[in-house]
Amino acid sequence: MHTGSVSAPAVVAAVADTHRREWARVLATTVRLTGDLDLAEECVQEAYAKALTVWRDGIPGAPGAWLTTTARRLALDQLRRAATLQRKLPLLVEPADAAEPGGFPDDRLRLVFTCCHPALAVEAQIALTLRLVCGLTTGEVARAFLLSEATMAARITRAKKKIAVARIPYRIPTPDQLSERIDAVLNVVHLVYTSGHTAPAGASLTRPDLVERALDLARMLRLLLPANSDVAGLLALIVLTDARRAGRTDNSGRLVLLAQQDRSRWDHGAIAEGVALVREALRCRPPGRYALQAAIAAVHAESARFDDTDWAEIVALYDLLRDRWPSPVVALNRAVAIGLAHGPAAGLAALDELGAEPQLARYPYLAAARADFLRRLGRVDEASLAYEEALILTDNEAERDFLAGRLDALPPVS
Repeated sequence: MHTGSVSAPAVVAAVADTHRREWARVLATTVRLTGDLDLAEECVQEAYAKALTVWRDGIPGAPGAWLTTTARRLALDQLRRAATLQRKLPLLVEPADAAEPGGFPDDRLRLVFTCCHPALAVEAQIALTLRLVCGLTTGEVARAFLLSEATMAARITRAKKKIAVARIPYRIPTPDQLSERIDAVLNVVHLVYTSGHTAPAGASLTRPDLVERALDLARMLRLLLPANSDVAGLLALIVLTDARRAGRTDNSGRLVLLAQQDRSRWDHGAIAEGVALVREALRCRPPGRYALQAAIAAVHAESARFDDTDWAEIVALYDLLRDRWPSPVVALNRAVAIGLAHGPAAGLAALDELGAEPQLARYPYLAAARADFLRRLGRVDEASLAYEEALILTDNEAERDFLAGRLDALPPVS
């Protein structure tokens, strides 16, 4: 422990740093003791509150261990005051020596799988993961979903009740269930990332807080499941895509397309890490969806200039991805790649084949992609209509400003 009086700002900074790094571990360990999400969360929050006072006399050398011990003591005190421990066990807590996949029992992994149980709706899985695993406040989770805090509090409460009533077990799935259940976990992490990579609404193009949370979760899963190729693929995808973050906007926050980005601003250390992860993930046959998405991101990241991009390779990777993970959004991205590989007419034809897809009916990127290809083909009237459609469907202000600029820059109709 660092002894002696510590300034209040230094304590606040130390607690905030420990919250970011250790919240999931402290909460997961406490849940394992109590078997009650609400009680565990209450005790962990109280432990962090105590740290703000106690650490004024010295910040412990192992702050996470201090918080875990404090939270467990608080939980034991509350459990002793209860008439019986069994009344505090709405979760089916496994015995301490229960076998886990790979022989690696880790309370954080149990917590992640509990939050992402398939009995819960995807929205509830994401909300619980952000609240319990990432440690966001209910208000912060609400802002991520563009909901009121009261609405989000009710959603989280309902999810916790469902865990209790359905007696969802607080454990890692058995080996025969793991491949099915890991998909839900990776899907949640990916959705958190995509919500941060391009914010659904608001003034900023990105939500860096959600990006960082998703990256933290992906790194945690990589630590806990080092042999899982899908985990390696997802981490590679996030690392490679996020490596370009600094180039996606200019100094005023305006969106910069990939073709115009200053690639010296990209994080080339992260690109090297991501490429190594892609190679590892692709060794699994057949390669998974995240490995293929990461391979596409790697082609972009390793191209010194936009004109050097191997669009034919990207189209081939999208063909594989379409077979592995059929999705209208994958088909849309493939169509855009076709347009960049073979010209705007080919790209527009591929996009027009997707016009009847109900999932893309209100997807702004379909209209925006059509507008760009129509603009390149000189079909100004149709491009104008497509840009206006994209503007109607887009709530992110940085994207709206970009689309409005493109619309204004169209030549007048002759």
